[in-house]
Amino acid sequence: MVVPAPSGSRLGGTLLAGAAPGTPLDFERAPRRTVVSMGITIQEASRKSGLSAHTLRYYERIGLIHEVDRGPNGHRTYAGADLDWLDFLTKLRATGMPIADMCRYAELRRRGPETAAERRRMLETHRERVRARIAQLTGDLGVLNYKIDFYNALENQ
Repeated sequence: MVVPAPSGSRLGGTLLAGAAPGTPLDFERAPRRTVVSMGITIQEASRKSGLSAHTLRYYERIGLIHEVDRGPNGHRTYAGADLDWLDFLTKLRATGMPIADMCRYAELRRRGPETAAERRRMLETHRERVRARIAQLTGDLGVLNYKIDFYNALENQ
Protein backbone atom coordinates (compact mmCIF):
# COMPACT_ATOMS: atom_id res chain seq x y z
CA MET A 1 0.00 0.00 0.00
CA VAL A 2 1.22 3.50 -0.81
CA VAL A 3 0.50 6.27 1.69
CA PRO A 4 0.93 9.96 0.76
CA ALA A 5 3.44 11.82 2.90
CA PRO A 6 1.93 14.47 5.16
CA SER A 7 2.06 17.99 3.78
CA GLY A 8 4.78 20.08 5.35
CA SER A 9 6.88 17.05 6.17
CA ARG A 10 10.42 16.58 4.98
CA LEU A 11 9.42 13.20 3.60
CA GLY A 12 8.04 14.30 0.27
CA GLY A 13 6.40 11.95 -2.22
CA THR A 14 4.92 8.74 -0.90
CA LEU A 15 5.70 6.16 1.74
CA LEU A 16 5.64 2.44 1.17
CA ALA A 17 3.54 0.84 3.88
CA GLY A 18 4.45 -2.55 5.27
CA ALA A 19 8.13 -2.45 4.29
CA ALA A 20 8.84 -5.43 6.54
CA PRO A 21 6.19 -8.15 6.95
CA GLY A 22 4.30 -7.67 10.20
CA THR A 23 5.80 -4.23 10.83
CA PRO A 24 3.16 -1.48 10.84
CA LEU A 25 4.19 1.78 9.22
CA ASP A 26 4.46 4.44 11.89
CA PHE A 27 5.05 8.03 10.80
CA GLU A 28 8.04 8.29 13.12
CA ARG A 29 9.65 5.32 11.38
CA ALA A 30 8.87 6.43 7.86
CA PRO A 31 11.76 6.75 5.39
CA ARG A 32 13.17 10.20 4.77
CA ARG A 33 15.17 11.75 1.98
CA THR A 34 18.15 12.08 4.30
CA VAL A 35 19.99 8.78 4.26
CA VAL A 36 22.51 8.07 6.99
CA SER A 37 24.29 4.81 6.26
CA MET A 38 26.80 5.09 9.09
CA GLY A 39 26.41 6.57 12.53
CA ILE A 40 26.88 10.29 12.89
CA THR A 41 28.12 12.36 15.80
CA ILE A 42 25.91 14.29 18.18
CA GLN A 43 27.03 17.52 16.51
CA GLU A 44 25.96 16.25 13.09
CA ALA A 45 22.69 14.90 14.52
CA SER A 46 22.15 18.31 16.09
CA ARG A 47 22.71 20.05 12.78
CA LYS A 48 20.44 17.67 10.85
CA SER A 49 17.65 17.64 13.44
CA GLY A 50 17.76 21.31 14.40
CA LEU A 51 17.95 20.31 18.07
CA SER A 52 20.87 21.34 20.25
CA ALA A 53 23.30 18.71 21.50
CA HIS A 54 22.06 19.55 25.00
CA THR A 55 18.46 18.79 23.93
CA LEU A 56 19.54 15.49 22.36
CA ARG A 57 21.24 14.45 25.61
CA TYR A 58 18.18 15.59 27.59
CA TYR A 59 15.82 13.61 25.34
CA GLU A 60 17.98 10.53 25.89
CA ARG A 61 18.13 11.11 29.65
CA ILE A 62 14.32 11.39 30.04
CA GLY A 63 13.62 8.44 27.73
CA LEU A 64 12.27 10.26 24.68
CA ILE A 65 14.94 8.56 22.62
CA HIS A 66 16.55 5.24 23.36
CA GLU A 67 20.05 5.06 24.74
CA VAL A 68 22.00 5.99 21.64
CA ASP A 69 24.71 3.63 20.43
CA ARG A 70 28.29 4.59 21.19
CA GLY A 71 31.30 4.33 18.95
CA PRO A 72 34.63 2.79 19.99
CA ASN A 73 35.64 6.21 21.35
CA GLY A 74 32.57 6.27 23.64
CA HIS A 75 30.86 9.09 21.72
CA ARG A 76 27.20 8.88 20.78
CA THR A 77 26.52 7.60 17.27
CA TYR A 78 23.14 8.43 15.74
CA ALA A 79 21.62 6.35 12.94
CA GLY A 80 19.11 7.33 10.28
CA ALA A 81 16.25 5.83 12.31
CA ASP A 82 17.25 8.08 15.22
CA LEU A 83 16.97 11.14 12.97
CA ASP A 84 13.55 9.98 11.73
CA TRP A 85 12.33 9.67 15.32
CA LEU A 86 13.81 13.07 16.23
CA ASP A 87 12.00 14.59 13.24
CA PHE A 88 8.71 13.20 14.52
CA LEU A 89 9.42 14.36 18.09
CA THR A 90 10.17 17.83 16.76
CA LYS A 91 6.77 17.90 15.04
CA LEU A 92 5.03 16.81 18.22
CA ARG A 93 6.82 19.50 20.21
CA ALA A 94 6.24 22.20 17.58
CA THR A 95 2.52 21.46 17.70
CA GLY A 96 2.50 21.87 21.47
CA MET A 97 2.49 18.31 22.78
CA PRO A 98 3.72 18.36 26.39
CA ILE A 99 7.00 16.56 27.09
CA ALA A 100 5.20 14.21 29.51
CA ASP A 101 2.84 13.10 26.72
CA MET A 102 5.77 12.69 24.35
CA CYS A 103 7.49 10.47 26.94
CA ARG A 104 4.34 8.39 27.30
CA TYR A 105 4.14 8.03 23.53
CA ALA A 106 7.82 7.00 23.35
CA GLU A 107 7.27 4.39 26.06
CA LEU A 108 4.27 2.97 24.22
CA ARG A 109 6.30 2.87 21.00
CA ARG A 110 9.04 0.88 22.73
CA ARG A 111 6.44 -1.63 23.93
CA GLY A 112 5.59 -2.46 20.33
CA PRO A 113 2.62 -2.94 18.01
CA GLU A 114 0.21 -3.96 20.76
CA THR A 115 0.14 -0.29 21.83
CA ALA A 116 -0.83 1.03 18.38
CA ALA A 117 -4.43 1.79 19.37
CA GLU A 118 -3.35 3.78 22.42
CA ARG A 119 -0.77 5.71 20.38
CA ARG A 120 -3.41 6.46 17.76
CA ARG A 121 -5.76 7.75 20.46
CA MET A 122 -3.01 9.96 21.85
CA LEU A 123 -2.36 11.44 18.42
CA GLU A 124 -6.07 11.95 17.76
CA THR A 125 -6.42 13.83 21.06
CA HIS A 126 -3.38 15.92 20.22
CA ARG A 127 -4.71 16.59 16.73
CA GLU A 128 -7.89 18.05 18.25
CA ARG A 129 -5.82 20.38 20.45
CA VAL A 130 -3.82 21.45 17.38
CA ARG A 131 -7.02 22.10 15.41
CA ALA A 132 -8.41 24.21 18.26
CA ARG A 133 -5.17 26.21 18.39
CA ILE A 134 -5.25 26.74 14.62
CA ALA A 135 -8.84 27.99 14.89
CA GLN A 136 -7.80 30.42 17.64
CA LEU A 137 -4.84 31.65 15.60
CA THR A 138 -7.04 32.04 12.53
CA GLY A 139 -9.38 34.28 14.51
CA ASP A 140 -6.44 36.27 15.88
CA LEU A 141 -5.09 36.67 12.34
CA GLY A 142 -8.46 38.04 11.24
CA VAL A 143 -8.22 40.74 13.92
CA LEU A 144 -4.70 41.65 12.80
CA ASN A 145 -5.81 41.83 9.16
CA TYR A 146 -8.72 44.08 10.14
CA LYS A 147 -6.42 46.47 12.01
CA ILE A 148 -3.88 46.53 9.15
CA ASP A 149 -6.68 47.30 6.67
CA PHE A 150 -7.95 50.02 9.01
CA TYR A 151 -4.51 51.68 9.17
CA ASN A 152 -4.00 51.34 5.41
CA ALA A 153 -7.33 53.08 4.81
CA LEU A 154 -6.45 55.77 7.36
CA GLU A 155 -3.09 56.43 5.68
CA ASN A 156 -4.66 56.57 2.21
CA GLN A 157 -7.23 59.26 3.07
